[in-house]
Amino acid sequence: MADPTDTRDTGPRPGTPLWAYLAAVIAVGFVALVVSQLRMDTAEVVELARSPLFWMLMVLVVLGELRPVILSASLTVGGTYPSTMFTFAALLHYGLPIAVLLQVVAMVVNGAVTRKACHRVMFNIAQVTLACTAAGTVLGLFGDQPVTVGAGVPDGADLLAIGLAGLAYFVVRAALVSGAVALHERRSIHRVIKTTIGHQSLVYAGLLGMAPLVVVVMNHSPALVPLFLAPVLAVYFTASMSVRRDHQAMHDGLTGLPNRKMLVLSTEEALAEAREGERVGLFLLDLDRFKEINDTLGHPVGDRLLQMVAHRLTHSVRPGDVVARLGGDEFAVLLPSVRDAAAAREVAARLRVAITEPVRLEGMSFDLDASFGIAIYPDHAPDFEMLLQRSDVAMYLAKESRTGVEIYAADKDRNSPERLTLLGDLRRAIDRSELRLHYQPKLDLSGGQVRGVEALLRWRHPERGMISPGEFVPMAEQSYLMRHLTGYVIDAALEQAAHWWHTGLHEQISVNVSARDLLDSALSDQLGAGLARYRLPPKAIQLEVTERILMTDQAYTADAVRALASLGVPLALDDFGTGYSSLVRLQRLPVAEVKIDSSFVRRIGESKDDERIVRSIVDLVRSLGLRSVAEGVESAEVAERLADMGCDLGQGWLFAKPMSAADATVWLRKHRGLTPHDFGFLRPTEILDPQRAWSSLSP
Repeated sequence: MADPTDTRDTGPRPGTPLWAYLAAVIAVGFVALVVSQLRMDTAEVVELARSPLFWMLMVLVVLGELRPVILSASLTVGGTYPSTMFTFAALLHYGLPIAVLLQVVAMVVNGAVTRKACHRVMFNIAQVTLACTAAGTVLGLFGDQPVTVGAGVPDGADLLAIGLAGLAYFVVRAALVSGAVALHERRSIHRVIKTTIGHQSLVYAGLLGMAPLVVVVMNHSPALVPLFLAPVLAVYFTASMSVRRDHQAMHDGLTGLPNRKMLVLSTEEALAEAREGERVGLFLLDLDRFKEINDTLGHPVGDRLLQMVAHRLTHSVRPGDVVARLGGDEFAVLLPSVRDAAAAREVAARLRVAITEPVRLEGMSFDLDASFGIAIYPDHAPDFEMLLQRSDVAMYLAKESRTGVEIYAADKDRNSPERLTLLGDLRRAIDRSELRLHYQPKLDLSGGQVRGVEALLRWRHPERGMISPGEFVPMAEQSYLMRHLTGYVIDAALEQAAHWWHTGLHEQISVNVSARDLLDSALSDQLGAGLARYRLPPKAIQLEVTERILMTDQAYTADAVRALASLGVPLALDDFGTGYSSLVRLQRLPVAEVKIDSSFVRRIGESKDDERIVRSIVDLVRSLGLRSVAEGVESAEVAERLADMGCDLGQGWLFAKPMSAADATVWLRKHRGLTPHDFGFLRPTEILDPQRAWSSLSP
């Protein structure tokens, strides 16, 4: 049950407190080791080498050092090796030099078998030598010093000495190991001891308590000594099953990382331990475009990628930091101690660099990326749930802005209590059909004919009055409501289109959808069913998406986009121009219309740069065989310039404001079938009074 978060084999950097601590313990421990071995009697060693009991005890110590008894899934707690019982028995029976020798041999074997780092093996040898020395010193104070084989047979009078020696052994080992863990994971030693003392003391009490019985059996019937393995094995397997259940409850089955439950406990513990002025950081990260890989290459490849990401994260964080998997491709990182938000951003940037290194699987190379959201205690939140929620807000901001790493900012949080209340009101408004569509016509700039309308969503709140779509649509996009909202708008638009088409007004209605909606296979199903139900041709409706879709590679391969193309529903690219670098990617999408962003259109009479941008877009769109639409046309001068450039359609307040369905119907019937002369509309080169001619189109 290997834990991928175990970084103890990573050697400490020279000069760090951990390096100095390990060096000091190893130096003192090896001095004690040398001194103990120099005290060994050569004749006694020769006699021991001929004793089957000695070799049997060595085998038992070595076997007992291979697998620890673990009572907790926590890496900090670790385990207790059964070899302790036989080492302490050797100390009571043979004395300090032999006990230390047996334990050193066992730890060297353990290091070779389990491939522990050299510094860990040396530290373990040093701390157990010091523990045996402490126990041997206590026994010496009571005059219990075995001299020859079989001389050290404990009786009732030795209970106090044995008890104090066992306590000294446990205290020294626990203190030395806890000090190393505290420095390695940058935790207070009080916190580490508090975590470990309960589990460790129970096991040590049992093992050290049986050691005198082992000595008694060694002196009376050595062949029965191996029977002590039976209770040890029973404890070991019982503890293993308990730990396995504990581990499964607290860890992710695929990656071995802590799960949400353990993350909650670790975070709450870190918050409780944080002193005044200390900060705790929580990251939430989500892999970008992971679903594409998972859907294309299958879940086994996706699972291996997740395991590789888990490995990269755990080996890029600092010791003591916690990496957890929350589900899917979502991970969390807890920093129990962080200097400030800037330091947290540096850690997140380092983790992102580790993730973005190319991955090779199945003979292919993958480029992964991730979006990180950061929240800091106590700056941003007072508890775990709020930290998680606000790091989630920051993560979505990082996705939207494509910055990769974002720190929570209250002024960018769309999930304030007021907004959450508004979200509930929006859900009820959808259920009660309180939302309404208004319609704004698009006109041919060269002839004045109506070429369709755009459906614009309006919400009149019963208490707050009219609410701007810019306020509630982005909020819906970050929630489960977006699919319901899109479905509501499409159904309302199809119903209105059916009313117009079946009464002779064959006007195309354009509906705005989000990129996420466009890639949802349910959208084409809903459109197909709606067109059939209302007996409409596919061209009766058009879907508008922002040009951000051009930056999503999935849009070019998504089955949902291909299904819409097969259905015959045209696409339009809205607010075009803000991502000018993506122009060349236009031809890869089945787009029929490109709408030039109003921020450029309004300024073409004032800014030569904006005019050049608009002219370039119009020329490019025409070269691709698409139709160009200028948004935000508010003056006859702008309309004239657009027509001169060759822009196909215009939309704006110069022609008509967004109207209710009833007003739009009247407006469309009034302008249906009229010629440019009937509008008072002449070609821009022939206009004597442009403002009068263009304004004749308004209702």
